[in-house]
Amino acid sequence: MSRKFQVLLIAFMIAFIGLFLVWYKVSVLGIPFMPHEKRSVYKVGAEISFEGQNKAALVSMALPGAQEGIQILSEDVASSGFGYAEAQTKNGKRAEWSKRKVDGPQILYYSLEVLIEPGEYNPKPPLETFEQKKESLSDLPNTLRNTAKNLLDEVRERSADTHSFAAQLIQDFNAKEPSQAVKILLAQGGEEKFEILHRLLRYRNITVRKVHGLYLENARRNIALTPMLEVYDGDTWQLYDLNKGKVPRDTNFFIWKQGGDSLIDVTGAKKSNIRFSINERQVPVQYLLDKKELVEKAAVLDFSLFSLPVSEQNAYRHILLVPFGALVVVLLRVLVGLRTSGTFMPILIALAFMETTLIAGLLMFIIIVGIGLIIRSYLSSLNLLLVARISAVMIVVILIMSFMSILSFKLGIKEVLTITFFPMIILAWTIERMSILWEEEGAHEVFIQGGGSLIVATIAYFVMSYSFVSHIAFNFPELLLVVLAMIILLGRYSGYRLSELIRFKSLAE
Repeated sequence: MSRKFQVLLIAFMIAFIGLFLVWYKVSVLGIPFMPHEKRSVYKVGAEISFEGQNKAALVSMALPGAQEGIQILSEDVASSGFGYAEAQTKNGKRAEWSKRKVDGPQILYYSLEVLIEPGEYNPKPPLETFEQKKESLSDLPNTLRNTAKNLLDEVRERSADTHSFAAQLIQDFNAKEPSQAVKILLAQGGEEKFEILHRLLRYRNITVRKVHGLYLENARRNIALTPMLEVYDGDTWQLYDLNKGKVPRDTNFFIWKQGGDSLIDVTGAKKSNIRFSINERQVPVQYLLDKKELVEKAAVLDFSLFSLPVSEQNAYRHILLVPFGALVVVLLRVLVGLRTSGTFMPILIALAFMETTLIAGLLMFIIIVGIGLIIRSYLSSLNLLLVARISAVMIVVILIMSFMSILSFKLGIKEVLTITFFPMIILAWTIERMSILWEEEGAHEVFIQGGGSLIVATIAYFVMSYSFVSHIAFNFPELLLVVLAMIILLGRYSGYRLSELIRFKSLAE
């Protein structure tokens, strides 16, 4: 296997891995590839009103649990003067408000923020075994028993499995001209359509449970929970609207309560009522990532930079930009042919420019290096050893930076105060290298390499400070594999540089 083929193979493999991870995070986990992308967060509020009777009152409300496709971000309770606690029951979690003496109209507020997660909604069965009371047609009065049996047998003939059976049964109850059996059950059953459908499905030994929830839509007020049925076929749960039939899996339906327990129980008060409202707001996805709302839902993200403390994350926001600066250096040195003072000194200078702003950074760099070269020329006449000379230059650089900071503060020039972001050791080495280059090659070469360094640093600054680059560098660090592949491929380039083409233009003619 030739060296060239090995380079191509390695570059292709690491680039493929990086691009695949990016595709997975964008398509599956929902992380935005473009900066400033937003997601809809819905605030669902419950308002409980009742009238106290001048005695102790206890209010209990069913709370929503975890469900696939929708994530609860935060909860908030407003209940002035009431004690609040959450209790775990066998049928789920409940909120409880209590007060020793309550008189007159009262209002309690409970709200939560929910996020619709990307991907197909495919609810799984609960971990615990779902149990329901077994019922048979013998529980019905004699006048309805045969009617219900004939209806169920007829629906069974028109269905193929559990879900199609439930869909056909609901369709019969919503037909414009319902059958005689449906009319009898609705007229003599003594129950609402919701209860009748629930009981008929259980008569067929179908695992079904009652759910109540809300469609997540913007600007909805004073609404009640929508009752639905959830049917299990041995593999998945499927929602059924009492009027529309099967609910598509991509519908934004938020289940608030499961089972037959009451939504609210009020003790010691009267005229209790509950109403819901929904509002939508757009939130930057980066805000959710910083709060780790999406991180906790994906193992890939849990083992990533998002799992680090915020202070460490901020440090890596700058560190991860260095490879993109290195790519700029490789492109300009290998393809263009610009000469710089040091290989990666322009990257560090570009990082300093990101803190100082470009114009202020260029002026401070030129002033420090200029003064340093003058002092370095004097130190060379003292015949100092290299280590001592470098150390002396570094101290001089620090003194210059300190003096510039104090002077700028007195003059009210705030931009110069950011001079501390310049790498002192790199500046000292730059001064030393330029001084030696001046002695060996002359001032012309110093200006060429110094100017080349500033040009590369300026271009790297524009690339590294671009919001899109900083966004993908932190949110998709696997793209560094693609950058690595490009640098490896550029490392095999041995053709003419752009500067050489210009240099030998007359020879070619």
